Amino acid sequence: MSIKKICVVVTARPSYSRIKTALTAIKNHPKLELQLVIAGSALLGRYGNAVEVIEIDGFTIAEKVFMVLEGENPTSMAKTTGLGVMELANVFYRLQPDAVVTIADRFETIATSIAASYQNIPLIHIQGGEVTGNIDEKVRHANTKLADLHLVASEDAKQRVLKMGEDPNMVFNTGCPSIDLANQIKSNPTLDFDPILKYGGVGAEVNWKEEGYIVVMQHPVTTEYASARKDVEATLKAVHELNIPTFWFWPNVDAGSDGTSGGIRAFRENSKPKNIHFFKNMEPNDFLKLLVNSKCLIGNSSVGVRECSYLAVPVVNIGSRQNKRQRGNNIIDVSYNKDDIKKAIIERISNTTISSESIYGDGKAGYAIAEILSNVSLSFHKTITY
Repeated sequence: MSIKKICVVVTARPSYSRIKTALTAIKNHPKLELQLVIAGSALLGRYGNAVEVIEIDGFTIAEKVFMVLEGENPTSMAKTTGLGVMELANVFYRLQPDAVVTIADRFETIATSIAASYQNIPLIHIQGGEVTGNIDEKVRHANTKLADLHLVASEDAKQRVLKMGEDPNMVFNTGCPSIDLANQIKSNPTLDFDPILKYGGVGAEVNWKEEGYIVVMQHPVTTEYASARKDVEATLKAVHELNIPTFWFWPNVDAGSDGTSGGIRAFRENSKPKNIHFFKNMEPNDFLKLLVNSKCLIGNSSVGVRECSYLAVPVVNIGSRQNKRQRGNNIIDVSYNKDDIKKAIIERISNTTISSESIYGDGKAGYAIAEILSNVSLSFHKTITY
């Protein structure tokens, strides 16, 4: 029996939860061999050091690729991507995979696609066909055109990929592996750990057990990076004034993240908020348990659109980062205005009619992805037929 070597490249903290159950399914499949490559900010402590969580979960890492250039601006993003192409090209040359998997839409994922495609290695794209805005929008669709096999997360996304001229026989709606994790949490939602005791972090010792809590995760928008500090200050002021116990997570490594993180640090030092505790990272399952037991998620993370719609967690989505992404009834959209954010948080917290929606899958995506990979005939050549 011929075993396919499937090389999966994880470049950032959120990408791991987007692919975790698929990694497990590939690892356990008798016809597949997992080659796991960890790269980019997933290796960096300042962004949560996701590689430690990955190793604790029992995955063997084939290669580590350090490629993030300091700067957190559009030029450093471009150079980081260029370094990624160079380093990943060598990795794929050494590993000789039968196929390479690139995940979603983060700016550096295009490096995976280029390095694989230029070496005639079949490219598999997870979560193509969605709409968001900023640089992620361009990168996702560029990944789609470089990819040979498309494993999308929703029917809406599948139709969009087909409209881009991709072969219908190579486009599959598997759902999103992150919903697999959410499905596990849905059946056992108890918050069975103390976030501060387990993960440390910095800031106030908030009274979350008695009063409940909200969660904030706000990233910079790459096409609006110059306003990142001002944008996060609006959210900080709103959350501070509401005085609800808050768990706040560090931003991703994108253009503008120095502005976001700088704004957080300055506010923490100058205002010394008594209701906010800050974290860098959490294990995916723990993070979802934290969300499902919260009053509300605030910010602009895609977790509000995907996992929170499935878990029926109220969400205040701020700004344009999730622009036009398919969403559920759990979300209210606002701009970066302190008073509007406060009003939206109060409204979401008081809404008891939010219901679970399965826009991005039914909790079986990881298994479906492994089965497709084991059975499909992979090719690195395609020609547009329209």
